Amino acid sequence: MLSQEDLKLIAHKGITEAQVETQLEELKHGFPFLRIEAAAGIGRGIAAPTDDERAGYIEAWNAYKASGDKKIVKFVPASGAASRMFKDMFAFVNGDHDMPETDFEKKYFDNITKFAFYDELNAACLKNEGKDIAALMAEGKYKAVAANMLEPKGLNYGQLPKGLLLFHKYPEGPRTPLEEHLVEGALYAASGGEARIHFTVSHEHRELFKKKVAEKCAAYAEKYGIRYDVTFSEQKPSTDTIAATPDGEPFRNDDGTLLFRPGGHGALIQNLNDIDADVVFVKNIDNVVPDRLKADTVEYKQLLAGMLVTLQAKAFDYLRLLDTGTYTHEQLEEIIRFVQRDLCCRKADVKQLEDAELVIYLHGKLNRPMRVCGVVKNVGEPGGGPFLAYNQDGTVSLQILESSQIDKSNAEYVRMFTEGTHFNPVDLVCAVKDYKGRPFNLPDYVDKTTGFISSKSKNGRELKALELPGLWNGAMSDWNTMFVEVPLSTFNPVKTVNDLLREQHQ
Repeated sequence: MLSQEDLKLIAHKGITEAQVETQLEELKHGFPFLRIEAAAGIGRGIAAPTDDERAGYIEAWNAYKASGDKKIVKFVPASGAASRMFKDMFAFVNGDHDMPETDFEKKYFDNITKFAFYDELNAACLKNEGKDIAALMAEGKYKAVAANMLEPKGLNYGQLPKGLLLFHKYPEGPRTPLEEHLVEGALYAASGGEARIHFTVSHEHRELFKKKVAEKCAAYAEKYGIRYDVTFSEQKPSTDTIAATPDGEPFRNDDGTLLFRPGGHGALIQNLNDIDADVVFVKNIDNVVPDRLKADTVEYKQLLAGMLVTLQAKAFDYLRLLDTGTYTHEQLEEIIRFVQRDLCCRKADVKQLEDAELVIYLHGKLNRPMRVCGVVKNVGEPGGGPFLAYNQDGTVSLQILESSQIDKSNAEYVRMFTEGTHFNPVDLVCAVKDYKGRPFNLPDYVDKTTGFISSKSKNGRELKALELPGLWNGAMSDWNTMFVEVPLSTFNPVKTVNDLLREQHQ
């Protein structure tokens, strides 16, 4: 089935023939649905700390940072192109009507002066059309305005990554999401006078990101009295996945070569694994707000991190106790309560285990990467949510699930998903070293049975695409996970250009 040329291509990517065969099997047969025990809720896997608890966790985080021997990194997935943000505007430019007709188009043009990129767009229109935006709109040349936003002759926003678009206005000039993340890093993730920020970017945009950092870093370093260490990485070719025809055969390009596609955000577990850090904050590139609204974000990031290092310290103490071999049965019961109540990991027959087996079980459950995830009240945003789900070893623990992982023929599961009270805004703080200070090998904690299959097309031909287990889904399935309710004010993603007109981005 695979030719010598195929095998050369596979080897060049750093993928094995066995991996390709496994992927083709997965594309043929799909992935099993997850077994769910319940949707997580307040008091059932989601913590809602009191004011005093919140203050205590923030104090714990500031003490951790002040210790001076810990490395903290802010990890920002930023490789996505902004093209989907402008789907409606592309449709307008390429459509048959010249005047704004849809509600989306009318809202865009009625509020065009409110966009942070307005001045740059106006300059582009003057340069390319000889007239400013107001004059073009007065003449009914709305398409020319939109084209100057989207196309290379103007701002080229249809092809740039989200991280480099102008999102927010400030008296000193507009800011990109990249800059907002630099500011956030200074406010809650700096230690020892340094903020370390890592962006995962696409190969084609890497130089543009580096240029923007070179332009902007010094001003923010001076403003916040810190140094920046900004690094970049790209998804590895070895995380690409093979595409298949609808009947499960390898999909071939018009020239006969195998088609490989990027493995989705789950591929970034490899990039995260390469980061040398004790604590890593993970947050998407487009979830940023202007400075006037950052207070909630900073407070709750510190809260999540404080809870993480508090729980981690306790887990480390228990691991060291188990290593001594001298502990009482009461101490083992205390550790069971910690694993079950604080880490929300339960095993039905744990009481039946002999002490020796129990110690092995507890050691394994404590000695894993750990994450604390912020979740917001469900306001109907599409995406995953927090659940108590069954693991491969029969234990039940907290997981972030997507709707595609749920068996739609199971009415009870569908009810759990639709009635879930909380939503995952991708707001994670991760501890990635063990109690002896050694980095965990994060790919060891991926549940490989939790990938995704979707229908795509290439040059008009249908294909089946395989996504790796999502970064905050199956890729972190075997981590210790805790959920904390955070306010909706900390979740302000930009999915369409008109989202920038929301009050939170003005």
